[in-house]
Amino acid sequence: MNASVIDGKQVAASVIDAVKSATAVLGVNGIKPGLAVVIVGDDPASHAYVASKSKMAEECGFLSIQHTLPQATTQAEIEALVTALNADAAIHGILVQLPLPNHLNSEPLIQSILPEKDVDGLNIVNAGKLASGDLEGGLISCTPAGAMVFVRQTHGEDLSGLNAVVIGRSNLFGKPMSALLLAANATVTTAHSRTKDLPTVCRNADILVVAVGRPEMVKADWVKPGATVIDIGINRVLAPEKGKGKTKLVGDVAFAEAAEVAGVITPVPGGVGPMTIAMLMANTVIAAHRTYGRTPPRFRGWIDE
Repeated sequence: MNASVIDGKQVAASVIDAVKSATAVLGVNGIKPGLAVVIVGDDPASHAYVASKSKMAEECGFLSIQHTLPQATTQAEIEALVTALNADAAIHGILVQLPLPNHLNSEPLIQSILPEKDVDGLNIVNAGKLASGDLEGGLISCTPAGAMVFVRQTHGEDLSGLNAVVIGRSNLFGKPMSALLLAANATVTTAHSRTKDLPTVCRNADILVVAVGRPEMVKADWVKPGATVIDIGINRVLAPEKGKGKTKLVGDVAFAEAAEVAGVITPVPGGVGPMTIAMLMANTVIAAHRTYGRTPPRFRGWIDE
C-alpha cells in the first residue's frame, strides 16, 4: 500500500476537543449549547445514530434533548414539535433524524427549522449561503464539512491549481461538497450517473470525492497517481470469507487496490463517518455562540483561519 490512510477517528477527536474548549468558554458566562434531536419510529439504524449523537452532545457538555416519537406520529404533531423547539431559547440546534416514516413529508419539516438552528445545514437559506460563497454566515452540512477537514489537512487552505472531482450531486452531500471545494479555489467537476466516460474524468482529479452508494465502484485505474481520495460511501455487502451469511462495510472505492495508487485515502469504516457527528457538535457550538452575539470558533478545514 502506497497511500497514507486518514484516521477519521483521530481527526474527529481533535474537532471534539475544540468543541469542548468552545463550550467551556460559553460556560464561564452560564451558557450551555443545547441540541435537540427528533426521531420518529423504530428503525434500529436511526436509533443507533441518534444514541451516538446524544451521547457525544453530553460528552461535549451540551444540554442534550431527545424526542422519540411513535411511528404513528402525524405531520401536524411533528411540525408542532419543531415549532416549539424553534421558540425554545435553550435549544441552539435542531436535528430531525432522516429518513422519516413514509407517511411523513420530510422536506417542509426540514425547511421549517430556523436556519440559525439548522445544524444539519439542510435549510435552503444555509444551502444558499454556501452556494453563494458565504461560508461564515450559515451552517454547513456536516458530512461535506468533515470531508473538507481531510482535504485541507492534506492540501492546506488554498486549493488553487488543483482539480477536484465530486462523484454525486445530492443536496445532502454532492452539491455542498462541490461548493466548499470551489470556495477554496479548486477547479471542480461535479460528476454523476449521466457523466460520459466517468473513469477518464476521475483520472484528472487531484482530489477525488466519491458519494454514489455503489460498493467499490471506483477502481484503481480511475485514480490519478498520488491523488487524495475521500470515500463517503457506506455499503453493507456479503463477506463469505467471514462465514456464511456474514457481512462487512465497504465504501464506494475499491480500497485495497486504490490505496496502491492514491497518495492519501480514507478507509470505510473509520474515515468520514466519525467526522459527521463531530461536525454536528461543531455546528451546535457555533450556533450557540452566534445566538449570544459572540464570535464563533473556527474549525480547521471549515472556513479560512
